[in-house]
Amino acid sequence: MRLLQRLLTPRRSIPAGVSMAANAAVAGGILAAWAIATYGGLVDTTFCPRPHEVLTAFWRTLWDGTLAKHTWTSLVVINLGFLLSSVVAVPLGILMGSYRIVQSALEPTVNFTRYLPVTSMIPLLILWIGIGINEKIAVIFIGTFFQQIVMVADTAAQVPNELLNAAYTLGAKRLQVLTRVLLPATLPGVMDTLRVTMGWAWTYLVVAELVASNSGLGYMSMQAMRGLHADLIFVAILVIGILGMITDQFFKWAKRTLLPWAAER
Repeated sequence: MRLLQRLLTPRRSIPAGVSMAANAAVAGGILAAWAIATYGGLVDTTFCPRPHEVLTAFWRTLWDGTLAKHTWTSLVVINLGFLLSSVVAVPLGILMGSYRIVQSALEPTVNFTRYLPVTSMIPLLILWIGIGINEKIAVIFIGTFFQQIVMVADTAAQVPNELLNAAYTLGAKRLQVLTRVLLPATLPGVMDTLRVTMGWAWTYLVVAELVASNSGLGYMSMQAMRGLHADLIFVAILVIGILGMITDQFFKWAKRTLLPWAAER
């Protein structure tokens, strides 16, 4: 009874065993539904392969080096594009959320550009840059930069004025308020922003590789689609999902480790 009350209480922590059981139940349910649908003949396995066929395709492409090659290409592109975007967007976002003059200068342009679909810019990027790695990095940069700067600016703007006023009252200078109060209060939200936008970056990467590429997980999916190899498409999807989970856990770990004061947020 106490456990049930604990589970139904908003934001109440739950035992690790219960958390793992819930995760296993959902994952197991999805796998069971997939197996029933494919092995039971409820769907056409040409388009939805059986679980063992996906595993076989995974090991085959892993051992012959194909999967490693495409995965490495995608990892290089997404990490470079995301890193460049974050290095520029995070400082600008903090300044935009902290200083009205920066907000007035950047907000109209940023809000206009972030609503433009990245896919519509790919033809222009191909014309301007070509179909090499630079074009894909540009897609990642454009797709994540404007979203990051807005989210970081909102995070900085939500820092309570009471914290800033208290620092001024205690004799802090403007630069000290920025570096010792505003920045530490903003960084937990910045880390959450990076964690969320990394997921968007994977979406933009796959789109870029589907349109014009000769390697990468998106390219692998497109080639598999042309040959009706649905098992390879599932392999690419599963790899992207696994990589996404790894990066998500990395950002969670980085937040706990680098920002211990944000552990309860």
